[in-house]
Amino acid sequence: MEEATVKIMPLGGVRENGKNMYVVDVNDGIYVLDCGLKYPENELLGIDIVIPDYNYLRENKDRIVGVFLTHGHADAIGALPYFLSEFNVPVFGSEMTIELAKLNVKDDPNSKDFDDFHVVDERTEIDFGDVTVSFFKTTHSIPESMGIVLGTASGNIVYTGDFKFDQTASKGYQTDYARLAEIGKQGVLALLSDSANAENPNETASERDIAEMVDETLNYHNGRVIVASVGSNIVRLQQIFNAAARNNRKILLTGRDIEKIVDTALRLNKLILPADDLLIKQEDLEKLAPEQVTIIQTGRMGEPIKALQRMANGQEKGLSIDEGDLVFITTTPSHAMETTVAKTRDMIYRAGGEVKAISDELNSSGHASKNDLQLMINLLHPTYLIPIQGEFRLLSAHAHAAEAVGMKADHIFLTAKGDQLVYDKGEMVLSGSIEVGNTMIDGIGVGDIGNIVLRDRKVLSEDGIFVAVVTIDHKKKQIIGEPKITSRGFVYVKANKDLMHESAEIIKNVVQKNLDNKEYDWTHLKQDVREKLNHYLFDQTRRHPVILPVIMEVDPRRHKPKSNKGKKKKAADNKPAADKTKKGASKTKTPAKNDD
Repeated sequence: MEEATVKIMPLGGVRENGKNMYVVDVNDGIYVLDCGLKYPENELLGIDIVIPDYNYLRENKDRIVGVFLTHGHADAIGALPYFLSEFNVPVFGSEMTIELAKLNVKDDPNSKDFDDFHVVDERTEIDFGDVTVSFFKTTHSIPESMGIVLGTASGNIVYTGDFKFDQTASKGYQTDYARLAEIGKQGVLALLSDSANAENPNETASERDIAEMVDETLNYHNGRVIVASVGSNIVRLQQIFNAAARNNRKILLTGRDIEKIVDTALRLNKLILPADDLLIKQEDLEKLAPEQVTIIQTGRMGEPIKALQRMANGQEKGLSIDEGDLVFITTTPSHAMETTVAKTRDMIYRAGGEVKAISDELNSSGHASKNDLQLMINLLHPTYLIPIQGEFRLLSAHAHAAEAVGMKADHIFLTAKGDQLVYDKGEMVLSGSIEVGNTMIDGIGVGDIGNIVLRDRKVLSEDGIFVAVVTIDHKKKQIIGEPKITSRGFVYVKANKDLMHESAEIIKNVVQKNLDNKEYDWTHLKQDVREKLNHYLFDQTRRHPVILPVIMEVDPRRHKPKSNKGKKKKAADNKPAADKTKKGASKTKTPAKNDD
């Protein structure tokens, strides 16, 4: 059989945390692996979430075979509603993954009618002609997590998704080692492997050890326990449910997102309630003693840290952190969130609570450690390795771990978004790249926030805004009145009268100079005001506020009384027109023109 031409390209998930999306192009058929989002970091002011850039897929939409999902976390399925609002292609995943994907899609008005979902499992094989897609079970913090195999004439392309190895994993979370060895024997051309925990040289704590710590915490704390967890971390939810039932505690779930996830997991028997009366409503809290209460806080879209901040500040509706509360952080935040978590801890202590985190005592993670990554390589024996899912240092650590077990350095590719790896004629090479950005979601806006807007938001947050309003009479080429200056977040106007006065003089000089110019135009006038003010304000303050010049022009037509010539007066209207208009003086207005 003639070898296949294979192209592999990450659209997200490399050199960043989350937003996993990988394109594998085999003989002109495009297979999309995962469709995730990431939560914004501090510099993305006001942005809710970030999703992949779909431009490449838009240009090749007729070649997309389908989307293949590894698990039900936001970093794998969170961008699906936005994707399906544009692309009508089938979506494949395990039962649990598909049900969580449906929840996401159902809440989006632009994709809620999509229904081309297909449930697969580790025994499924889908024949697309020159590619056979199959799956294998992996261990992660959500049941029915799977890796994906694209069988081609040139060998298997294997995508692990999020995984780790845990010999004590319970049913529904267990790795199929025999299947991995079988895939390795078939021949693996390229392995796209999880790197999120590649720097960790130690063994990851087993879920059994973590379950014991959860039980101990709920047993020994004599007060309310507020558990911070990612909403879709089903294994952690089960551990909390079990520990609460054993220690005579009731559980309050906060928010609709976690309630929907729990209801779905219960319906599919992926989550078991150890007691019928375990879950309570918010109004039941006052009926229980503090030592009988456990609150699971997952936050909006399953992100708990910001929700804890709102509780500490008393901004969470009906819930706050009180004296004697223990906040138990059961998620392991990424390095990018360390500063945020440290600030959150401080806020909790200020509110009277205490903080305990699993990561303080146990090496916990849902991702493969260095040893796990090396074991995966030894099971699959890939010809080429493509580390994915992590910042550059993590991809690099994965590469070093691979070299330690015998992989050649020139067979390991540390890619950036948009890089195109092409396998043709027996060799894989980096064959150029395309520009791939981020699509930012702010409220209901999808992709309407770009780098320029973010830059302006950053400047506004640091140096404020300076608004200058001036009214002109273009026909008479003169300024009407003094410029009106407003400042927000820049300087206190009343304490800086000299600065304001000099700024007004600069504005008048610049505007008058432009009015005297025969080639005067609005764009040049406003730009000139910006530049002159920017130089002056920076010289005086060493700051660069956003400068917004507002130029208003008197409409000379508004000064003239309306002509009644040729019009018939109403019988009841016996007053002369001049009395009504009072020569038009009170009718003068100064509407804004070309205001940005």
